[in-house]
Amino acid sequence: MFGPGSLTWRVNGEAVLLLGGGRALILQVAHPKVAAGVAEFSGYREDPWGRLYRTLEVTLRIAFGDSETSRAASEGLRRIHERVAGTDDRREPYRALDPDLLLWVHATLIDTSLTIYERYVGELTPRAQSLYYEEMKTLGEAYSIPRDAMPADHAAFRRYWASMLADGLRVTEATREVATRSCDPICPGRLAGNRGDQAGHRGNAPRTPARRDGARLGTRTRAPARGLAARDPSPDARPAGPLSPLPPALAPGSSGRPDSLPSPVPGMPRATAGSPAPSPCAGGGGSRPPR
Repeated sequence: MFGPGSLTWRVNGEAVLLLGGGRALILQVAHPKVAAGVAEFSGYREDPWGRLYRTLEVTLRIAFGDSETSRAASEGLRRIHERVAGTDDRREPYRALDPDLLLWVHATLIDTSLTIYERYVGELTPRAQSLYYEEMKTLGEAYSIPRDAMPADHAAFRRYWASMLADGLRVTEATREVATRSCDPICPGRLAGNRGDQAGHRGNAPRTPARRDGARLGTRTRAPARGLAARDPSPDARPAGPLSPLPPALAPGSSGRPDSLPSPVPGMPRATAGSPAPSPCAGGGGSRPPR
């Protein structure tokens, strides 16, 4: 969908954006209808890191794949979301293809992508932020958000964001459960910055298949852009080759279990200069990524 000269490659190609998965998810499920859909349909309880990988796999294919790959992933995501519908804690109906819900989820990814990029990589000019938002509107259409349902420009997006934080969110029991279970599993070593045989472990926790998958996540998710693509002109900064086939849940005719609304997993709260980077898992800590 996007090429090497795009703001999407420059920003979303940074592997450090993965650290913001917890922030993005908590913001998403602070919307009661999003939380209800995730709680009822997502596999986060049984396989949180598998769910994370599947979400990353699809969204990276949409953003970084060629036209055919991107279209196939987008259509597969829509087929899954067509089956996601129910009622929230107040018995109000929801459906995953509701443009308002899709927009909120996409907004959390836009805001957290910019937040983490500027916190750990470098500042973007107002013009660059505006251009990035225009590209995100194109990406939003691939997530089934009508273009006229999205804020017209970056300034309008900031107003929308402020209004949602002020009066559009509500913490529910589903919010708390999703946040607790998703942000406090075993932390994959490559996401937490560990090395070697400790990857995917906390204490003497058994090395389950899900944790092994999680430990490999840092390698698997570098398919669209390796390293710091925006700043490194070396061959390693270019795409690492064709993206892997569609996950089985997105294959045509599949009845695989749907996950939550689109979630490329970026972002993290801004911190003061020189302060430690929060861990992607709740309650953790870590060292500041190298610049």
